[in-house]
Amino acid sequence: MEPWVSTSLLERVLDGRLDSAWVAEQWRHTGARVIGVDDRSNVSSDDTGDQLRWITPGGAYDPEHHFLIGSVDGAPWFAVAATPEGPSASLRQLGGVLPETEADIATTAVALVNWHRVAPYCGRCGALTEVREGGHMRWCEACQRARFPRTDPAVIVAILDDADRLLLGHHAGWEPTRVSILAGFVEAGESLEMAVHREIREESGLELRSLRYVGSQPWPFPRSLMLGFVARAVGAEVAVDGAEIEWANFYTVGELDRLVDAGELTLPMTSSIASRIITAWREGRLTA
Repeated sequence: MEPWVSTSLLERVLDGRLDSAWVAEQWRHTGARVIGVDDRSNVSSDDTGDQLRWITPGGAYDPEHHFLIGSVDGAPWFAVAATPEGPSASLRQLGGVLPETEADIATTAVALVNWHRVAPYCGRCGALTEVREGGHMRWCEACQRARFPRTDPAVIVAILDDADRLLLGHHAGWEPTRVSILAGFVEAGESLEMAVHREIREESGLELRSLRYVGSQPWPFPRSLMLGFVARAVGAEVAVDGAEIEWANFYTVGELDRLVDAGELTLPMTSSIASRIITAWREGRLTA
């Protein structure tokens, strides 16, 4: 399985958003579009819940509340923190059905709105900060310091044994049939590789070899970046931690197919990187 290549047409317009006058002009652009993000991180959608629903900008541009996501084919997209007047849907629901460009727009909208909701004040001096760069930076006048959206890296790992069976585990907080590949956050001072070995050792008792990167996915709940890997286990004796991971087993493709068809196991939602990696393994495209 080769690393994924993005096909999103969203341009982040980094140079343009440094100019506040240019950003204000984008709000007045005839092709400008706005999507709302509510306090549950849902975005405005159509009645079916599988397409984005947008409106044209209204009123004067307000840099404190109108956040420039970027542009697609020259048309700017903005995000606002608002309860949509019509239907809304979560990224978990939309992620598996939206085209990649629209999924990119929706994910960025949620990430920006969520960041501004929790980070209005300077973390150093406590002063109220000012939104700049179209919503991609907050400036503390007291400290003369710029603050940017924070991203928390997390690793997610497909572990294969020597028979090419895949390790799937059940998290303590999930419904009884739910399983997925193992994951965890990167700690301070760790490389991604260090985090993979530590997390898998803690959660399953396994040592790894042949570690390889396969792809990533932004996941703004609240601000994660999931970095996917595949690795080969040294041995196949699993010893879960019993707290976070209640149980885990290695499965062949045939065993997993039968258990899923029987309703005994439930796989991750199709919008997730876990689903993409598991699907690649089921189709014979994942190698360690």
